[in-house]
Amino acid sequence: MRLLLDQNLPQLLEDLLADAGHSVVHVRTIGLGRASDKDVLALAAEQGRVVVSADTDFGELLAVSNAAKPSVLLLRRQQGRRAAQLAALLLANLGDVADDLAEGSIVVLDERRIRVRGLPLRPDT
Repeated sequence: MRLLLDQNLPQLLEDLLADAGHSVVHVRTIGLGRASDKDVLALAAEQGRVVVSADTDFGELLAVSNAAKPSVLLLRRQQGRRAAQLAALLLANLGDVADDLAEGSIVVLDERRIRVRGLPLRPDT
């Protein structure tokens, strides 16, 4: 899977997910550590990547724009978790949501559940 890790996630997560076979880049690695969420979404859409973040603003931006891409995987209730723990959580669940992310979705992931909301958020407009 092609992933773009947001600035609020540990940069070490990039290596851990890459070692598991994913095409992954952290925004800091490409000099976009201070980029706006809008710019991060635009880059992900341009490169066909899924944004992985703990920032709920991405869902709001997708709602306002009503865009169908890029997908966002939102990690909830993960503050204080180490990169290895986040990688384990992601790797344990990416297979279950891969089709949803490929089609365009916001996926909210925590230790107890997965919620999926298809994009665009307002398909009839």
